[in-house]
Amino acid sequence: MGGLDLWFREIHKDDIALGVRVKDVLWRGKSAFQTLDVIDTEMFGRVLLLDGLFMTTERDEFIYHEMIAHVPLSSHPEPRRVLVIGGGDGGTVREVLRHPTVERVDLVEIDRLVVDKSREFLPTIACGLDDPRVSIHYEDGIRWVRDRAGAYDAILVDSTDPVGPAVGLFAAEFYADCHRALRDGGVLSAQTESPFFDREEVASIYANLRQAFPAARPYTASVPTYPGGYWCFAWASKGPDPAPEQVRERYARLGGGLKYYNPEIHAAAFVLPNYFLDLLGAA
Repeated sequence: MGGLDLWFREIHKDDIALGVRVKDVLWRGKSAFQTLDVIDTEMFGRVLLLDGLFMTTERDEFIYHEMIAHVPLSSHPEPRRVLVIGGGDGGTVREVLRHPTVERVDLVEIDRLVVDKSREFLPTIACGLDDPRVSIHYEDGIRWVRDRAGAYDAILVDSTDPVGPAVGLFAAEFYADCHRALRDGGVLSAQTESPFFDREEVASIYANLRQAFPAARPYTASVPTYPGGYWCFAWASKGPDPAPEQVRERYARLGGGLKYYNPEIHAAAFVLPNYFLDLLGAA
């Protein structure tokens, strides 16, 4: 008799799904906020699931984490203090620490279990969490940002989908608080869902974001394990857009080793298809 053929499927909006063959279930549990699973798969290696949804995988995590971190930080002349909201797996923090000007990173993650299990099962992603420049705070990012006017050069919102405890991370009030928490010239990035499958959510997110950041712009990347593979992020700033030569200079200071992000990708990521532009116009 043959062995078991085990698959995991992420169901997105009841109409589409992504399936992966499972080698092993490494951990299953539940925190006060969500269910958490770590599975080992044939195609993507180890995978972190929250409430049955792909959060990060060993094979393609570099795309998401490089893009949410390096696009905003390469847009800032000298980022020193950085806030990461969510991102308890540590991948965004790892990328932030590549920037030689960074002196302090505050990681605000509501769920300690995400950090603990990422350290245990995803060490190549969580490897930056013990850096002395990093302070981890197990708190609600919405509350955290309210009382920190002018505290940060960059805020990176590495959140889950806009459901459950993450809903408030996509609200106009939260973006206004982020604007106040940024210093002059500060930058913000945030993951903002699929412009193809999450049209209503994306339109609402950018309508909210532009109440606080009139110059907010979306940019995109191809992340295979997210619905449709075409994912968008928000870039917003309290200063001007970066000049191309500035981005190239910042990239040179990263010291190599990146697998997705480069200055050409930085520029191209802001080029949007017409259906996405129409969606933003409707917003």
